[in-house]
Amino acid sequence: MKITFLEVEKEDENKVKAKFPEADLFNNILSEEEIIKNCQETEILSVFIYSQITKKVIENLPNLKQIATRSVGYDHINLKTAKEKEVAVCNVPDYGAHAIAEHVFALLLSGIRRISEGGKRVEKEFDFDFKGLRGITLKGKTLGIIGTGKIGKNVARIASLGFLMDAVAYDPFPDENVARENHFKYVELDEVWKNSDIISLHCPLLEETKHLVNQETIRKMKDKVIIINTSRGGVIKTSDLLEGLSSGKISYAVLDVLEHEKNIKNNKKLLEMPNVVITPHIAFYADDSMNKMYEDAFQSIERFLKKEKLIHQVVGV
Repeated sequence: MKITFLEVEKEDENKVKAKFPEADLFNNILSEEEIIKNCQETEILSVFIYSQITKKVIENLPNLKQIATRSVGYDHINLKTAKEKEVAVCNVPDYGAHAIAEHVFALLLSGIRRISEGGKRVEKEFDFDFKGLRGITLKGKTLGIIGTGKIGKNVARIASLGFLMDAVAYDPFPDENVARENHFKYVELDEVWKNSDIISLHCPLLEETKHLVNQETIRKMKDKVIIINTSRGGVIKTSDLLEGLSSGKISYAVLDVLEHEKNIKNNKKLLEMPNVVITPHIAFYADDSMNKMYEDAFQSIERFLKKEKLIHQVVGV
């Protein structure tokens, strides 16, 4: 079968070629038209999150039989059209929840302990003075977590056992066993908004979660609340976040994802704010998580080739 991998970084080419020597590899992010043009013979397509596998793409790849996305999320794939065309879609259920959870605290501490500011003061101003850089500690603070999948529960455990925080969470499908094992308690969503000193977002981007953080929900939050987002940029309405930051209602926003990632200039005001820490979607980007991402995608492809049951098949496809 003809196999094509999109968005393969140079350092990952050898591992792909070692497994599938005849596969076509593309390093860059391809547009709809470029995917259609270059994948006409493709039967198995492996992608990452920036490859938009739209209705148009799927309908114009006549030989496509499987899509193996090297990601947990699959909102970049039109599942409805894939189902209609009987194209199997597989994801990677967990390639590094611990890596993303660790990055949550790297971002958070970088902001509230003034790491970047302190570093610049020393490196650029040659000023080794702590005055004006008073930080915020985590012990005893309430962390509200929205979404308790693999990442959210890891964040709760680190917060509770590592930083001695009080962790509460909302999930539309609560699991009390998960809560006990990871030392947090489930509460209603309004309680997360109202009682959390820090709110960390770990929900997928769905119709019901788009702009979940907005003017109305921000109004419910504590004064000086801190917001963390390592999920999807669209979960936060950027204009309302800016308003909250400018008014002082939100003391810090620490973000690994943005609503307007494709055009970073649209985030100019956000980038200029001193109480905002942004990283370019690197929470997942660690050695072991990248290896796991490819290993699981390889497994899905191999099982498909052998006509074995797909253990990482997306529900409904």
